[in-house]
Amino acid sequence: MAERLHVVLARAGIASRRQAEEMIREGRIMVNGRVVLTPGTQVVWGQDAIRADNRQVSRLESKVTIVLNKPKGVLTTSHDPRGRPTTAQLVSGIKARIFPVGRLDYHSEGLLLLTNDGELSQYLQHPRYKIPKTYRTKVKGLPNQQAMQRLRSGIMLDGRRTAPASVKRIRTTGKNAWLEITVKEGRNRQVRRMCSEVDHPVMKLKRIQYGPIRLGNLKPGFYRELTPTEMERLQKLGPQVVKPGKTKRS
Repeated sequence: MAERLHVVLARAGIASRRQAEEMIREGRIMVNGRVVLTPGTQVVWGQDAIRADNRQVSRLESKVTIVLNKPKGVLTTSHDPRGRPTTAQLVSGIKARIFPVGRLDYHSEGLLLLTNDGELSQYLQHPRYKIPKTYRTKVKGLPNQQAMQRLRSGIMLDGRRTAPASVKRIRTTGKNAWLEITVKEGRNRQVRRMCSEVDHPVMKLKRIQYGPIRLGNLKPGFYRELTPTEMERLQKLGPQVVKPGKTKRS
């Protein structure tokens, strides 16, 4: 049965659907010896010869999904021309070609999911499903009730108000405060920008939860596959299956 090319690439664990679309538009995908530039091109798995970055896509990989505690000062990417550390280097022990579900910026740390399951990645990032993401952040100054309420009710970013968020103060350290913020959107640098808009810029930012998956006591630079309990909880979000495993170090 014919399927759209970017969907097949996602099922094959090459990239998420969105990333596969970008790869196609960049001319990195060939079908039957010809470069294809249209993501919606119809192909038949097992009949059409598909190459990604000049590598034959010959099989559907076993699904692998891991949790990485990304340290501050590491890029969420596979390669950096300037030679800075990347998440791909931290998970080099994984044989499957995994890619990040969303991003954490260079100065942020904490929970980052990586997978070769394009369908799962698509589901978790799609704004329709409003998957919650929780952050612990140290902000400059002590936000008053008005500032806290603005964060909860929504902040105008790029001409569009953010969705309601859960915000609570965890503790204060001198003249600064630690907040726990849960958002259900994936806008670029959203938590940092929200806090800046209420005049309490972020000093530290750490993601501690993505949907039902918690960071727990996983050390910075370490990763692990999902536990059976996490797998079960994730399955409730969609029909995806992942395999549990042991904690590993890069």
